[in-house]
Amino acid sequence: MAMLEGVTVLDLASVGPAARASRWLADYGATVVKVGPVPAHGGVQITPPFHSYSAHRDLQRLLVDLKAAEGREVFLRLAERADVVIESFRPGVVDRLGIGFDDVRERNPRIVYCSTTGFGQDGPRSGWAGHDLNYLAVGGYLHCTGPGPGGQPPIPGATIADSAGGGMHAVMSILAALVQRDRTDEGAFLDVSVADGVLALMALQVDEYLATGEIPQPRHGLLTGRYACYDTYAAGDGRWLAVAAIEHRFWANLCTALDLPQWIERQTDDDAQDEIRADLRAAFARRDRDAWVAELSGANTCVAAVQTVPEAVADPQYEARGAFVRAVHPEHGEFRQVGRTLAGMERTGSRQPVRPADATDTDELLAAAGLSPDEVAKLRDAGVVA
Repeated sequence: MAMLEGVTVLDLASVGPAARASRWLADYGATVVKVGPVPAHGGVQITPPFHSYSAHRDLQRLLVDLKAAEGREVFLRLAERADVVIESFRPGVVDRLGIGFDDVRERNPRIVYCSTTGFGQDGPRSGWAGHDLNYLAVGGYLHCTGPGPGGQPPIPGATIADSAGGGMHAVMSILAALVQRDRTDEGAFLDVSVADGVLALMALQVDEYLATGEIPQPRHGLLTGRYACYDTYAAGDGRWLAVAAIEHRFWANLCTALDLPQWIERQTDDDAQDEIRADLRAAFARRDRDAWVAELSGANTCVAAVQTVPEAVADPQYEARGAFVRAVHPEHGEFRQVGRTLAGMERTGSRQPVRPADATDTDELLAAAGLSPDEVAKLRDAGVVA
């Protein structure tokens, strides 16, 4: 049995942190119903590319007009039998629609209601629009990351705020609320702020500042590149190596392998860092990246290749862990995608069927909510559901 089998989630989001959260909840075995607008209001939500969010594998779908009284009632009927609601509208929108936490709780006191926003439900920024880069900016992440030319803060290579600060933040909060519900038989409202999640990710740096007054920045500390033992270096073929030899024994192993024994005892000598880096650059430039990886990566030196996405997909470690599966789409054919990779998720077969974006489960879902075929037909004719 999957860990979340028997848990039903209604997801009102199409993209972003909430969609990431429902993706992971589905991969843990929850029944996730994506609730979207009817075709007449199709421009209300962003339609992601077909391959996004694992091509919505294993997800059910319902289209409903939440601005119509009948559509609102449909949603509340579904919520009566659900365990979790996830939404990502701006603060106040779900309450105006009549599907907010208080509205759902009247029908289902055990509901776990998760509202995901950029800055939270209150505070001076609560009404601000934003995206991943904005949340990384205000939380201090960009300032602490190595700058580009002219000191320009970098554009991260992944949506860290959306995924960890928002999506995983939401998943952890939902799971904690479900555990609490087992003890109290009461639901909960979860105010998931992506910016708050970024601040939690930055706790090591923020706590250092609060305790010592030191302002973290690039090359300030061990984990932000102060020392040559924790940095990136170009190999002879122009590809890159990541060196993270923090512990002294790993650093000693690396210096010995590179024939640089003079630096073993000066690992954290601030006065020597420029010279150490120069010697490391010269040493790594003597051979191609993969030659260094073959020699160093398995030799307790904490050296790894900086891989491209194609290289990561072909990596034998991920292959051995069953990280990728094949998806079969009726329009786009067969393609590979990331499988259920997080701890505790049930690994599946090598082929995952996915459905076209316009497929829905409206009839089955509304029947399970107690609506008769005639009632469903009337709602369809009125354009309330699709």
